Amino acid sequence: MGVKRLVAVLMTALLAGCAQATAAPGAGAPPARPAPAVAYDVGVRTFTVDPASARPLPVTVWYPADDDGVAAGRFPVVVYSHGLDSLPELHAGLTTRWAAAGFVVAAPAYPHTRRGTHRFSRADVRRQPADGWRLIRHLVRLDARGGDPLAGHLDVTRFAAAGHSAGGFTTAGMFTSGRSGRLRAGIVIAGGGMAGSFAGPAAPLLFVHGTADPIVPASVGRAAYRRTGGPAAFLSLLGQGHGEYLTPGRPGFDQVLATTTDFLRWTLYGDPAAGRRLPGDARSPGVTVYETRPAR
Repeated sequence: MGVKRLVAVLMTALLAGCAQATAAPGAGAPPARPAPAVAYDVGVRTFTVDPASARPLPVTVWYPADDDGVAAGRFPVVVYSHGLDSLPELHAGLTTRWAAAGFVVAAPAYPHTRRGTHRFSRADVRRQPADGWRLIRHLVRLDARGGDPLAGHLDVTRFAAAGHSAGGFTTAGMFTSGRSGRLRAGIVIAGGGMAGSFAGPAAPLLFVHGTADPIVPASVGRAAYRRTGGPAAFLSLLGQGHGEYLTPGRPGFDQVLATTTDFLRWTLYGDPAAGRRLPGDARSPGVTVYETRPAR
């Protein structure tokens, strides 16, 4: 199959996969709508989910803003998960740009893997997918809470999960059987699968990985890519390590930003023009390689 034909097949499968997996219980799939054509200012706020529980979850939220606060309209939501010994604000180079493109980005600081935690535990990553879902449920309630600045601005039928390193594994772990149809798409950066990942309704997934990653080898990401049942794409950063391409100004950052942003526009807004741009977004000879696989 030629490259152009494969991209066309992937686009068809991706949009069909979105329709299959995205409706909230009892509702039809939300209609596609054009992604915003303008760049927003970006606002930021923090809050803690379940502050009195055994697993309080501090959250940083970046959102499209104007002079009056949150910009007018409803915006799809991306749950972004950090890696080991990291924090949400360390990923702001990417997340603020997603917010400027018309997404609300909610990034939890996980209880036992964030930087500065009193009881660090690598093994706690397996509990983080449930934390991600706890955050989604909180945001659904928050959108209906009168008086909250974000109320009425969250498109709670259109969530994506994304994350780097341990956050990539966390993201994969959110795609299990029996999950809510609110979760429409995922971006796994320098990560891989977890037990039970990629079960249930097919969902489009984008993998981003450095080919010389010394911490999570690219073979781990590729194994997860092969396991997915829905349409998937893999963006390789040639000769790069564990995440330097997530830093603005570094080689590959522009391609990662353009590809992930249009992937989110495509899957969360249903914007077909963004889908058609993906191969060009990702292309940088000697820096990146982009490949796609339709749903099986």
